[in-house]
Amino acid sequence: MSEAPARCRQAVKGIDASGPYPVEYRFAYAPSAERHLVVVLAGPDDPDGYGWATGEMDDLPANILWIRDRFDGGSASYLCRAMDFGVESSVAEVVARVTELLGLDRAEVTLWGSGRGGSAALHLGLKHGYGNIVAVGPEFALGSTLRERRPAAARHVLGEPTADDDARALDALLPDLLASGVHPQAHLYVVLPPNDEPDAGRELCLGLLRRYRNADLVQRTFPLLHLAHMLVAGLVPRLTPAPRAEGRPSAGLPGIGGYLKSTSVVQGSFAAPVVLSPGPDDLLAATGVRLVGRAPGAVRVSLWENGTYLASAPVTQDGDWSWTRRTWTPGEHNVRLFAVDAYGYQSQRTEAQFTVSDHLTPGALRTRPAAATPVVQRPEAYLEVPVHRVGFTGFATGAARVGFRENGAVLGECAVAPDGAWSWAPDGPWSGGPHTVEVFSIGAADTESRPVAVTFAAES
Repeated sequence: MSEAPARCRQAVKGIDASGPYPVEYRFAYAPSAERHLVVVLAGPDDPDGYGWATGEMDDLPANILWIRDRFDGGSASYLCRAMDFGVESSVAEVVARVTELLGLDRAEVTLWGSGRGGSAALHLGLKHGYGNIVAVGPEFALGSTLRERRPAAARHVLGEPTADDDARALDALLPDLLASGVHPQAHLYVVLPPNDEPDAGRELCLGLLRRYRNADLVQRTFPLLHLAHMLVAGLVPRLTPAPRAEGRPSAGLPGIGGYLKSTSVVQGSFAAPVVLSPGPDDLLAATGVRLVGRAPGAVRVSLWENGTYLASAPVTQDGDWSWTRRTWTPGEHNVRLFAVDAYGYQSQRTEAQFTVSDHLTPGALRTRPAAATPVVQRPEAYLEVPVHRVGFTGFATGAARVGFRENGAVLGECAVAPDGAWSWAPDGPWSGGPHTVEVFSIGAADTESRPVAVTFAAES
């Protein structure tokens, strides 16, 4: 699903679930295919877990990758969840993958962050050898400061109960990294708040930072976006050239395009939710309209109308969902829906169309006749069936067709005979193993019945 931030840059949203923790991101191509990538890491107070994502960087001639600080339901400071540093490795892998797919050297990457996002920029940038690091108001004691100022976040990062040893281990993370002198050629820009109270841990880290020959302590009054433009152009405030590779790849580089498509937050293989009622010919009273449907494999269904968010309906383990709104305005309504799975991936969109009248009493409904629930005779539930002989037969009195779904994907459909009998077999063999197929009948007005689930095992 694409969105436009506050100005004009188009950002593609995605989720990379290849590592220990799924990484949610937004990506915007450089307007003129400039050879630079800016990776933006959020602070704890940035809205929705993204930093600098409300248009400030729209004029920056660089590819921009925003990474959301939301892991397993909360902020992990891009480091760990209950001291599991799989968060850090997942984030580092996404940054490295996007850098490589853009055809860039690590010297052509700027890590940019505020608050604990600035701490993450220092940590990831130095540890993994990226060219420029801008840390705005970073924290240096990453364990004890979190326990003192944000107890809920500390429980998420450190685990429960928050142990002193774990807090001390996080406190030592940045000082130990700086003391090692790793990546000495990095261009470092640390912006300190003007009224920040000095402490021993911060002074230790600032002293270690001064050992880096390209380190600068930047005043908060310095125009940070001007600094960003200079870094993208290959310049630093000291006007020394940053290493740059030759050539200019096109914005349509196949590698990054394939990656964005494969990790897109909207997945074509994830079936759209089914709306069982109301239907497009239904006329309902203005109060108490209830939407009912199916979304197997999803944890919730998100509902929108005219670009406005309406609600999020939870999905049961059986794949059912429903949502009731107390009052609707009279007239035609077109509600758009999509399903969301446990990782945050979204399905394709579907629509619920119906008409509301203020001349009907609550509970009144004028609708087309519902389709009859099918009876499945074969295969029998929980039996083993050879992969080449899987077929379905049954009855659906009054229905026009019978359809078949598995994991939300439509497998096919067949016609119903005048006497109500139907039969269907796939074109090829089934994959071996267990299968659960939803069988549903379709009425003359394209209304769907409630599905019947049939579970069996295909044996080769």
